[in-house]
Amino acid sequence: MGDQKEEDPIKYKPGADGSFQRTESAFRDFISNAPGSKFPAEKGRYALYLSPGCPWSHRTMIVRSLKKLENIVDLYICSLTMGPDGWFFPDDAESAKYQCLPKDPLYGLSTVKELYLKANPNYVGRYTVPVLWDKKTHTMVSNESSEIIRMFYTEFDHLLPEADREVNRPGGGFYPKHLQKEIDDLNEWIYHTVNNGVYKSGFAFSQGAYEENVEKVFQSLDRLEKILSDRPFLLGEHITEADIRLFPTIVRFDVAYNTIFMCNLGTIRDHYPNLHLWLRRLYWDQSEKTHGAFQSTTAPWIDQYKSGYGHSRQRVLGITGPVILPKGPLVLVHSLKEREKL
Repeated sequence: MGDQKEEDPIKYKPGADGSFQRTESAFRDFISNAPGSKFPAEKGRYALYLSPGCPWSHRTMIVRSLKKLENIVDLYICSLTMGPDGWFFPDDAESAKYQCLPKDPLYGLSTVKELYLKANPNYVGRYTVPVLWDKKTHTMVSNESSEIIRMFYTEFDHLLPEADREVNRPGGGFYPKHLQKEIDDLNEWIYHTVNNGVYKSGFAFSQGAYEENVEKVFQSLDRLEKILSDRPFLLGEHITEADIRLFPTIVRFDVAYNTIFMCNLGTIRDHYPNLHLWLRRLYWDQSEKTHGAFQSTTAPWIDQYKSGYGHSRQRVLGITGPVILPKGPLVLVHSLKEREKL
């Protein structure tokens, strides 16, 4: 028998209807400040591995910055596109411009895959980011972004000044008790039809799956546009988790999802004025409310979003040949007029 080329590990197998089906996160432990915790909240003990182009990574970057955890949880940035084994540490000058590390700072590893196998040598699955890592026990705490951000909200508060603790934030914090059901309800449909909906459109393996999901994306954008018609943020006057989880998708929409993922029934900047204003208010805000967290976790990498998705779409769908990227649209976030500022 001749040599058989191994199948690309990044390629997905479609569902029966040609749909893209995301796999569940496998590491689901939790950092806690409770006495006797398996993973106690300690300064300098944990590291967050991520790729800034990835929206699931982006939400954890935003919360790390919003909560001023930069000196408490280390940040290790890997590649902006995937190599043969997925995310890796690129040792080249171009990647260094985007703050990518040439190798894993803890163990000298070359790929995120090696990190997974260090945590569990028998692990079988996808090697996703973000990864929250415990440097003390040399293992993975979590690779589920929705749970990592909730750890960041509260579990390190005892290490922060009083003013930065959730209980003292305007509105009761990013996931306040009195709004938890409303936030969870929003998260549920936004995740399925927007956050992951763009992937179900762009990574569809059939025309029917693509059309079904792209219509759901725009139905939900219409719904969000209506919600934001009488309020600055999704649940009123204060930023909550619902806003944080939506932002990475909307800031990528025009530059990447509209083009690469063919979510092209409209753009945020031209067809959704309320969503566009919401996006710009978050992005440009430098007040104590956000101290620039949305912009600082976006601006250095926004010009690479399109390229990242162009490469990943070919890998996921098994398309061979050169990656040809659309020239437009312009990569920018429109500035705020004085009357639009909060």
